[in-house]
Amino acid sequence: MKFFIDTANLEQIKEAQDLGVLDGVTTNPSLMAKEGISGEENVINHYKAICAIVDGDVSAEVISTEYEGMIKEGEALAALDSKIVVKVPMIKEGIKAIKYFSKKGIKTNCTLVFSAGQALLAAKAGATYVSPFIGRLDDISVDGLGLIEEIREIYDNYGFETQILAASVRNSAHILGCAKIGADVMTGPLSAITALLKHPLTDSGLAQFLADHAKAAGK
Repeated sequence: MKFFIDTANLEQIKEAQDLGVLDGVTTNPSLMAKEGISGEENVINHYKAICAIVDGDVSAEVISTEYEGMIKEGEALAALDSKIVVKVPMIKEGIKAIKYFSKKGIKTNCTLVFSAGQALLAAKAGATYVSPFIGRLDDISVDGLGLIEEIREIYDNYGFETQILAASVRNSAHILGCAKIGADVMTGPLSAITALLKHPLTDSGLAQFLADHAKAAGK
């Protein structure tokens, strides 16, 4: 399973890259705003800075909700770097845009997916990635991981090449659940990824090893 980090924070992206397990980045206008990035030129430069750090795909979201606007924005984003994946919302105009980008060989990420039917349409249109938001579903007492399982079954039934990118991942339990089901990618905060490192028995075992070594060295 690929690990993406969902942020526009360059320091966090660098930290994840240095850890050696980062496969890509997803971001959006909200995450850009959180980092104080505003204005078209600044946003473009920030995407370039992210691409300079990571080796894998970087999802860059269009703002327009109209077909022609999506095409114009998406082509401009894709021209920035070969790593750019054009992030398109799951709406009627978005599906049409995904089909267009697919024919042009431009990678896409269909975002804001909350049902298996939406994921099926995205795959039919040729999306590179589909992003079901499992955390937001959990927030309204709907089984987010259950949606990943449904999409996995449908895609496997028909051999769709669209990758399931589990989004709105909140914690390490989400990551492990997605891994068990067979999600192709997960994207979430750095804290969820680094949480996989932690186990109390690892900490206590290491402390004991070091204490024993110090005792032996003292002799």
